[in-house]
Amino acid sequence: MGTDLPTPADLKERRTELELTQSELANRADVSQPLIARIEGGDVDPRLSTLRRIVNALDEAESAVMHATDIMHEGVISIAPDNSVREAIDVMVKEGYSQLPVVRDGRPLGIISNSDIRQLDAENAAELPVADAMREAITTVEPDATLDEINAHLNHQGAVMVVEDGQLRGIITEADVAAHIS
Repeated sequence: MGTDLPTPADLKERRTELELTQSELANRADVSQPLIARIEGGDVDPRLSTLRRIVNALDEAESAVMHATDIMHEGVISIAPDNSVREAIDVMVKEGYSQLPVVRDGRPLGIISNSDIRQLDAENAAELPVADAMREAITTVEPDATLDEINAHLNHQGAVMVVEDGQLRGIITEADVAAHIS
């Protein structure tokens, strides 16, 4: 946590930004509401362990109000369903990705990953269209989906696509979420 402890004003400002009442914060931090009021008022110098619990509770509340638009990777590199599997491999190698959204006219149709390609056993696998190798089961969320919703999807999928009005706006992987939590 370092030596720069939050001031009473910092704590109050974060709490109000997150639209939490003193009671809600007290519940989350497992302290009493009068204690929160006294800390915010600067009347009491809390123990470090208490301060840490309050800061952790604020951090958790903050991650709960993060949305897909805060986390997603825009400018998505994708491949068309009629491109060849070889072209998909070339793009993945060049970009350093293990999977690519399959998109036509801005609409996500599926996803193709290294493991999907490895499962192709045709001799001419690289010449096949991406449509033959992609998985159509994709997970999409609206731009205002919360971090909790996104995490629930990422437990079962490698990526979540952010879609608005049918159009692909961004993509979120576990790495994107991890970068915003740390």
